[in-house]
Amino acid sequence: MSKQHKNYLLAIDQGTTSSRAIIYDASLQPLASDQSEFEQIFPRDGWVEHNANEIWDTVLATIKGAIQKANISATDIAAIGITNQRETVTLWDRTTGEPLHNAIVWQDRRTAGYCAELKQAGHEKTVTGKTGLLLDPYFSGTKIKWLLDNVDGARDRAKKGELAIGTIDSWLINKLTGGASHVTDATNASRTLLYNIHEGRWDQDLLDLFDIPAALLPEVKDCAADFGMTDEALLGATLPITGVAGDQHAATIGQACFEKGMIKSTYGTGCFAMMNVGDKPLASSNRLLSTLCYQLDGKPTYALEGSIYMAGATVQWLRDGLKIIENSSEVNDLAAEADETQSVYLVPGFVGLGAPYWDPDARGAIFGLTRNSGPNELAKAALESVGYQTRDLISAMNADYGDNVEVLRVDGGMTASDMTMQFLADMCQIPVDRPTNLETTAKGAAYLAGLHIGICPKPSEMMEKWDLDHQFKPNQSTEWADKKYAGWQDAVARTLSDHSG
Repeated sequence: MSKQHKNYLLAIDQGTTSSRAIIYDASLQPLASDQSEFEQIFPRDGWVEHNANEIWDTVLATIKGAIQKANISATDIAAIGITNQRETVTLWDRTTGEPLHNAIVWQDRRTAGYCAELKQAGHEKTVTGKTGLLLDPYFSGTKIKWLLDNVDGARDRAKKGELAIGTIDSWLINKLTGGASHVTDATNASRTLLYNIHEGRWDQDLLDLFDIPAALLPEVKDCAADFGMTDEALLGATLPITGVAGDQHAATIGQACFEKGMIKSTYGTGCFAMMNVGDKPLASSNRLLSTLCYQLDGKPTYALEGSIYMAGATVQWLRDGLKIIENSSEVNDLAAEADETQSVYLVPGFVGLGAPYWDPDARGAIFGLTRNSGPNELAKAALESVGYQTRDLISAMNADYGDNVEVLRVDGGMTASDMTMQFLADMCQIPVDRPTNLETTAKGAAYLAGLHIGICPKPSEMMEKWDLDHQFKPNQSTEWADKKYAGWQDAVARTLSDHSG
C-alpha cells in the first residue's frame, strides 16, 4: 500500500562493481535501497569487461528490491535519476536490444598501443583542445573503435544505422524505455573523446579521427531533461527518466558544489576529485582533465578533474586477491595494528596509473618491505595510498587554479573509515569535510530528476541544505606530511613504465 502518491524519487546508481537503487523522499532523504554485485571479467592482462545484460538484470532487480523495501508502489515514484560508471561502453543491436560484445570498462587498457600511436602522430593537442581530455585508453573513444574493428560485421552494420553505442546510462535508458530512447547527458558525452566541450556537440573531426560513424551515437541532453518513459511492463507503471549524470558529476551535485572553487573527492572503486571552475573551461598545465561539471538549462558549468583508478579497489584486492581480509571493513582494524616504524608504500598501478601520471603501462608495486612486514602493514599502506594519490591531485589543482584548496568535501564508501579520512587531512594539510549522507552520487541523480519536475529546489537552495557530519583537521605537521609524501613520490618514480632506475 502506498504512503503518498507521486512524491518519491528513484535513483539508479550503476557502479563499477555493483548496481544500486535508492528511494528518496521529496526532501532527498533516503528511505530504502537495494544493491547487487556483478561479475568482473578479466580476459587478459589490463583488460576489464562487464556483461551488459548482467548489469541490466542487477539494475532491474535492485529497483524492484528498493521499491519493495520502501513499502511503496512504482506508481508512487515521480521520476527516475540515473548515475553511472563513466567511460564504460557497450555496443548493441538497435532492433533486438542485444549487446554484440561485453561492455569494455573504464579501467580497461587494451587500447594503450593505439593511444600511443595517435600521440606519436601528433593528435593529442587537437583532441585535448576540443575535449579537455588526454589520449588515454581510460576514455570511451578508443574503446568504441576497438569494438567496431574487432566485432564481426560491426563497422558495416554501424554505418547502416543498425547498431547503437553508448555509455552505461544510454544502455540503461534504452532498456528501461523498451528501446525507445537512445540518449545520454552532456557529462557522460564529455568523457568519450568525441564531444566538443566548447561547442556542446559531437565533433565530426574527432569522429573521423577515430573512424566512428555518427549514426551510432546517442542524442545529448542536459543533466536535468526528458530522457524517456519507462516501459510499463517492467515496473507496472510508466515513469519519467528526468535526471542523468556520470557518477563523479552526480557526486559533485550531491555535494552541492555549485560555486566556483568548490571541490569534492569521491572514494569508491577509484578516487575522483572534481573542482567547479565556473562557466568557462580551464585548461590544465598539470595533466588534469578539463571536463563538464554539469549542464542545466542549456548552460554548461566546467570542472577540473583528477582521476585515480584504484581506491576501494585496492582494498578489494586485499580481500579477493591476497585474501588477508574477509570483508572490506576489516582493513581498518588491520591497519590500526600496523608497525608505525615501518614505511611501506603500496603504489596501486594494477591497471596503470591515472592523473597526473597517465601511465597505462605502470603496474602495482610495494616498497619498503622488511621481514617484519605483514598483513597489517599492507592494509595500512593500501589506505595511505589513497591519501598520497589525493595529494597528487590537490597539488595539481592548486597549480592550475592559481589558488589553494581550502577544504575538501568527501564522499563514497571509503569515507566511512575515520582512519583513512584523518590520514587524508594530514597528508593534504587541509580540513576534510564528510557529509551526513555519504551516498552523494545517488543523491545527485535523484536531485537532478526532482529538479526537472519541480520537486527539488534550485542549486542555491541546495547549497544551504548541505549537512556536515564530521570535519577532520590536520593533526600532523607540514614537515611530517612532506617527508611521507617524498617517500611516495620516490615509490611512484620507480613504478612508472619509463623510469630509469
